[in-house]
Amino acid sequence: MIFESDYKSFSTGKSDIKDNKERLFLCEVFSEDKKKINIPCPFNYTGGKFKLLEQLQPLFDEKKVFLDLFSGGCNVGINSTSSKVIFNDLNEKLIDLIRYIKDTNTKILLEQIDNIIDKYGLSKTSLYGYSYYDCDSSMGLAKYNKERFLNLREDFNSKTMAGEINYSMLYVLMVYSFNNQIRFNRKGLFNLPVGKRDFNSKMRSKLVLFSEELKNKDVQFMKKDFRNIVLDDLPKETFIYCDPPYLITNATYNENGMWNEIEEKALLEFLDESNERGFSFALSNVLESKNKRNDILYNWIESKGYYCNHLNKSYSNSNYHRKNKNSISEEVLITNYPVDWRNK
Repeated sequence: MIFESDYKSFSTGKSDIKDNKERLFLCEVFSEDKKKINIPCPFNYTGGKFKLLEQLQPLFDEKKVFLDLFSGGCNVGINSTSSKVIFNDLNEKLIDLIRYIKDTNTKILLEQIDNIIDKYGLSKTSLYGYSYYDCDSSMGLAKYNKERFLNLREDFNSKTMAGEINYSMLYVLMVYSFNNQIRFNRKGLFNLPVGKRDFNSKMRSKLVLFSEELKNKDVQFMKKDFRNIVLDDLPKETFIYCDPPYLITNATYNENGMWNEIEEKALLEFLDESNERGFSFALSNVLESKNKRNDILYNWIESKGYYCNHLNKSYSNSNYHRKNKNSISEEVLITNYPVDWRNK
């Protein structure tokens, strides 16, 4: 499969190359011993586990169905080897955006995105480079894109208030927003400021791979509070993976105490019930972070006899607002099954 877009050819000024194209060739190579290549989310969702996947996947007890209970940007579920994946998240706009990416032809999706970028005059460094916008990579594109981005955000929010969600516009907003993230205020309006990057070649490639993988999978979408999920409705061969907001951190998804001790204890009770019903589960979490300790989690692991698998992850280079970069962040995967044999 081939995807292409216009591309400006750089020269010393002596040649005039027109109608130049940049092409992305999507190929599938069949090999008995090929290493599985994981596909990243096409935007930056806070708390995404893409960089941890190589450590997490060998610890999973995957079944026929993979339930991604707090799917977020779907970094984990999209790379599942299960025959069916259930993506669940309370962020309805996020789930609907991912559903839109799955249901929309990839070439049409790219055309919609390019048309929005052109309509609002946003930067296209994959075509013109940074110097064209009087910017460089380290400084970023915020100065050039700010007013254009705000116009796009205003139009998107106006449509939202009128009951229309334009998911191509939402995706472009996320790409051009601060840290490529997604956030809405209490009125349901997108409220992030402009960011430093744009829809560059890397982002385009990520979207193509993500879109095509979604289309190749048997996928179900849900937008439920985990407390409203009825375990009896799940196939017996379901593996439950949980990556909830962390009780002792203050990321965007957990601002203003949105996830508190009540939610934490309710989730642990849900997992206890899952264990009693015979489901395998894995829970991503942190035991310690920024000199805080999650005693609820500690006590639960010890009292129930679950297995705590420690992961090798440093946040010193990935958390821009951390003041003490040497503070401990102990990330773990808690399972109700032993996994030591998997690494032998």
